[in-house]
Amino acid sequence: MNELQSKLREVSQSILPIIFYVVFCSLVFVPVDPVNIWRFLVGSFFLFIGLAIFLWGVDQSMAPIGIQMAKFLASSKTKFFSLAFAFLLGFLITVAEPDLLILGQQIEEASAGAIEARFFVILVSAGVGLMISFGALKILINHPWRKLFTLAYFLIFILAFFASNEFIAFAFDASGATTGAITTPFILAISLGLSKMKGGNSENDSFGLVGTMSAGPIIATLLYSAFLGSSTRMEGAPLVIEEKGVSAVFGALGHLFTESLLALLPIAILFFFLNFVRFKLNKREIITIVRGLIYSLIGLTFFLAGANEGFMDMGKILGTGLVKQGPVVLVILSFILGFLVVSAEPAVLVLGKQVEEVTGGYLNAKIMGRTLSIGVGIAVALSTLRIVLPSLEIWHILLPGFALAIALSWYVDDLFVGIAFDAGGVASGPMAATFVLSFAQGIANDWPTANILSDGFGIIALIAMTPVISILVVGALVKVQSKSEETQDRELAEPRTIRTLPALEEGPKFYDLLVVTLPHGGADRLVEVARNLGATGATILHGRDERGKQWAKYRLALDPQRDFVWFLVESDRSDALADSLTKEVILGEAPRVMILPVHSEAGLSAFGSMPDED
Repeated sequence: MNELQSKLREVSQSILPIIFYVVFCSLVFVPVDPVNIWRFLVGSFFLFIGLAIFLWGVDQSMAPIGIQMAKFLASSKTKFFSLAFAFLLGFLITVAEPDLLILGQQIEEASAGAIEARFFVILVSAGVGLMISFGALKILINHPWRKLFTLAYFLIFILAFFASNEFIAFAFDASGATTGAITTPFILAISLGLSKMKGGNSENDSFGLVGTMSAGPIIATLLYSAFLGSSTRMEGAPLVIEEKGVSAVFGALGHLFTESLLALLPIAILFFFLNFVRFKLNKREIITIVRGLIYSLIGLTFFLAGANEGFMDMGKILGTGLVKQGPVVLVILSFILGFLVVSAEPAVLVLGKQVEEVTGGYLNAKIMGRTLSIGVGIAVALSTLRIVLPSLEIWHILLPGFALAIALSWYVDDLFVGIAFDAGGVASGPMAATFVLSFAQGIANDWPTANILSDGFGIIALIAMTPVISILVVGALVKVQSKSEETQDRELAEPRTIRTLPALEEGPKFYDLLVVTLPHGGADRLVEVARNLGATGATILHGRDERGKQWAKYRLALDPQRDFVWFLVESDRSDALADSLTKEVILGEAPRVMILPVHSEAGLSAFGSMPDED
């Protein structure tokens, strides 16, 4: 039950800002009929309960299924089977993604049925499966992510010139909608499984596959547009907000249950088949997974009912009503909406912590989260500006934005490249796929020069683009800072005032053990500094290394985001070395030094079993 309570808290953080925003706008700018207010509140409750139960169920079912699938994938003897199975997994899991199901329904309504929701979901899922296969191949042959991203987005740039504006918007929106609660854990599991299969370093390969997956929907949709021909144009259907009562939310549960069952059934059937022939999980594990699947089914049904019948209609009502306030007020309120939605998104908080760990604390989670909130606020404001300015088209923003991202990817470290493109789907969560997109459609429907197809879509794409650029900029800043520190060290005309190691006197030798901790990735530089100061020999242990588990018998819990370096130093020299090392700044932090006396040469035997001695 504690896990369900945790999910309820996470979901409430995302939904409550939207509720406050609606109340504020309805009191100040747009008078809303009480019936619609009540339907919105009931829909919000359904969405709140449904999303929490769905995420709870995913943890109990989809996460264990993903782990088993990854093990099966990693055990394959041939690359062809790995790629084919990766495609199948990507396709089946994307078909069940809630955000994509909602986007498909919105596209079907806006296009007056010219693009059916089920066809669009299948098209996008095929694109995801294809790009996951290419990403898996990249991991197996150990090529940098930047090469794959450059090729993928170069192809996208070419295809965009042959696609209509509405299909460009559909394509990039689908990219943001496919990285949700179901797909992301699965794809990360596949990435880790493949990295272990090739026997390389899983650190870099654990990031990047989700970003690769996001390019698939864009390519698939633009290819479909090219197949139809540039002369093909669709007439957007006028936005219709039906006058429904609260009962409409309850009445939608029946058919949405069937849709949810059909979405979850394929991946469930595949798992139970493989469990019968390969996994052989015990009864307790099977019961947990079945229970989780039932929770996921119930949660998805309630989530879709609340989103379709109450939540999204309020976004359309506010969008159409705020048109009367003029472009300036529209842009300002759009910025506030984007800022609120992302600042409360739990996935953004996780991303901030991730960046803080990777940069060794150089940028903390709070600063990163605020940066993303401002960036997404700007993205939503730009989307509104695009609607009110006929001359500003979506490709004027998206293509230069992703071109900048590709350029930055060739400058920053490969780890940041993987994290950045993975982060593209973080901000485009359930609130972006429901309320924010409906808000944009409402504005496009009533703005005199706008078109609901070409202007009402694309906002998810802009929201998804912001984290990519933000993380790459962070990576560039970290690299610039690192180069600056190295340059300063080389250009210092006079050495800093440090304590030099005194000469040893003849007689019995006594030793101290210096234990130094510092951010992950700084160990080699620390050893180099120590050697310049006169130290000889060192033992390096990376906290995230599998070999760190060997220290469990010593009751040592090693932080996976830090490096640990041991120096055995004569006691007469230990204070001087410790004092000098603490004056260094490595990856934005001064090393922490602890001195442990060994007393004599006999004490050295206590450390004879140390792993990873250099």
